[in-house]
Amino acid sequence: MTSQEGPKLSKMEFIKEGSHQLRGTIAEELQNDSDEFSGDSTQLLKHHGTYQQDDRDLRKAKNPDGTPKGKTFSCMIRTRVPGGKVTADQFLAELELCDKYGDGTVRLTTRQGFQLHGVIKGNLKAAIKGINDTKLTTLAACGDVNRNVMACPAPYKNNAIFDSMQDMAYALAEHLRPKTTAYFDLWITDEEGNKTNEAEFQPVEEPIYGKTYLPRKFKIGIALPEDNCVDIYTQDIGLLGIVENDAIVGYNFYVGGGMGVTPSNKKTYPALGKPLGFVENDQVLAVAEAVVKVQRDLGNREDRKQARMKYLVDNLGIETFREKVEAHYGSTIAAPRDIEVTGMEDHMGWHEQGDGKLFLGVNIENGRIKDEGELRIKSGLRKILETYKFNARITAKQSVIFCDIDPSLRNEIDQILTDHGMKKAEELTLIRRFSMSCPALPMCGLSITESERVMPALITEFEEELARLGLENEKISVNTTGCPNGCARPYVPDIGLVGRAVGKYTLYLGGNSLGNRLAFIYDDMVPLAEITSRISPILETFKEERQDGETFGDFCHRMGKEALQEKAGLAAK
Repeated sequence: MTSQEGPKLSKMEFIKEGSHQLRGTIAEELQNDSDEFSGDSTQLLKHHGTYQQDDRDLRKAKNPDGTPKGKTFSCMIRTRVPGGKVTADQFLAELELCDKYGDGTVRLTTRQGFQLHGVIKGNLKAAIKGINDTKLTTLAACGDVNRNVMACPAPYKNNAIFDSMQDMAYALAEHLRPKTTAYFDLWITDEEGNKTNEAEFQPVEEPIYGKTYLPRKFKIGIALPEDNCVDIYTQDIGLLGIVENDAIVGYNFYVGGGMGVTPSNKKTYPALGKPLGFVENDQVLAVAEAVVKVQRDLGNREDRKQARMKYLVDNLGIETFREKVEAHYGSTIAAPRDIEVTGMEDHMGWHEQGDGKLFLGVNIENGRIKDEGELRIKSGLRKILETYKFNARITAKQSVIFCDIDPSLRNEIDQILTDHGMKKAEELTLIRRFSMSCPALPMCGLSITESERVMPALITEFEEELARLGLENEKISVNTTGCPNGCARPYVPDIGLVGRAVGKYTLYLGGNSLGNRLAFIYDDMVPLAEITSRISPILETFKEERQDGETFGDFCHRMGKEALQEKAGLAAK
C-alpha cells in the first residue's frame, strides 16, 4: 500500500486495516495487569466510545520516596444518544455509573451525549456493559465513523415535526452504525467470549464503511429554519427540515462543515456546510449513505489533518462533489429549497408541550453534573428523575430538558431546583445560558489551556461588564475551547475563545448564535485575565453605534476587524 500503486497512508489506516474490524489486541490488554492500553489499542478504543486519558494535574506528582509518580491513566467513556433522547432510567444509570466507576461526575456533551470520566482500565468493561444494559451504547460515539446524530431536542407534541426529527436522528444513527461484531465480543460477552485470535476471526460485511472505515470522524445534525439549536452548518452533513402543512416534507442537505484547525498548518480551517440539495424524507438515508461513501472512497487517508470531509468538498467543489454523491445514490438530487436559518433557541425554562403537558429546560453550566458546595446539580437531577421518572433530552448547549410534566407539578419541581441551589432560566443571564465550553484540562490530552474550569468566572466578568453598559439582556453566545480542535464549536458564535498557549487564547468575533457565519480572528495570544478588557471597548462601541435590532455578532461582522481594532485603539494585526 506504500508502493507506487497507491498513496502513502497514515499509520492509522494500517492500524484499522489490521485490526480485525476494530478488535486489535484490546481483548488481551483488558486481561493484563497494566494500567494503560498500548498506542494502537488507544486508537481503536475510540471506535468503541472511549479515550484513554491521564490526569494532567498529577503529572508532576511524586511518590513517597520522591521519585516521579508518572502518569495516572483512566478512560473517558462517551455514550451515543441520538437526538439526546433518554429515559429517566437511562439518565439515572449514568449517574450511578459515574459514582461506581468514574470520578463522580457526568458531563453532558456539545453533541447531546453523556461522558463519564476517570474510569480506570480495570473497570472499563463493567462500565461499558452497564451502559449497554440500559439499551444505550458507546459504539461509534467516537472514532472514524459517523458519530452521535444530533437533532433538535424540543419535545413539542402539537404536530409531528419534532418527533419526526428525532425519528430521523435515530434512523440515521442505526443505518450508519458499524456492523462489526467486535463491540459485542469485547464488552458484552463474558470473559471467555471476548478473545478472538486470527484463526477464529470471521469478518462481517461492512457495506458502508469497508475494511478501513472512514478517513476521519463524521458528524450529522438535524434542525429547523427557526431553530438551528444543533449548529447544522458545522456538521459533515447538516439537515434543515422543510415544513409544509405542519409536517416535514424533506430536508435541505448541507455538506462539508467542520470546526477543527491546526494553527501551524495553514491548509486547515473551520468551514460551514455547503448546499447539496433537497431530499425527500424517504430518501434521506440513501443520500446520507452516498455522502458517507464518497468520503470513504475519496477522503484523504494520507494526512489526518486534511482528512475531514470539508477538505474533500472544497477540493472537488460542490458541483463535482454532488455528482459523486449522485453516482452512489443512483439518481439526481433536487436543488435546495430557498429557505434560510432564522433563529436559535436554548429551550431553557418552562414551555407548553402542546398536549396539555409541560417541558422544562434546566441549564447545566458547561454540562458538568456534580455536587459542589451549595450547588448540588447531581442530587437535584437524581431526585427529579427518581421521583417523577420523566423522559429527558440532552441539548446541544450541554443542558437537560425534562419532558411530559403535569402542570400541577410545576411548583414542586421549581422547589427541588431551589433546594439544590439550581437557578431557574429566568434567573440566569442570556450570556450564561448561551455559553458553552469543552472539558479541556485536566483530562483532555489535546488541551493547550483551560476551558471548562475558567468559564464560569469569565462569564461573571462578562455579566458585570454588560450590566455596567446596560446590555445585560443581550443574547450573546460565547464558546470556549482549550485547543483549536473546536469541540465546543468556537468558530461560529458571537464570541469564540480558542486555547493558543498556556493561559492565552485566540479571540474570535463576528459569528452569531444562528451558527450560519464564521467568526474572524480579532486578537491573538490574549491572556485570560485580559479577555474582558479587550472586549469591553467593542461592547461600548456596540452600544453607541449598533443599528436597530442588530446583534453583537452582526455588529462585529458589519464593522470588521480593522474598524473594531481602531475603535479599541489597537494596531491592526
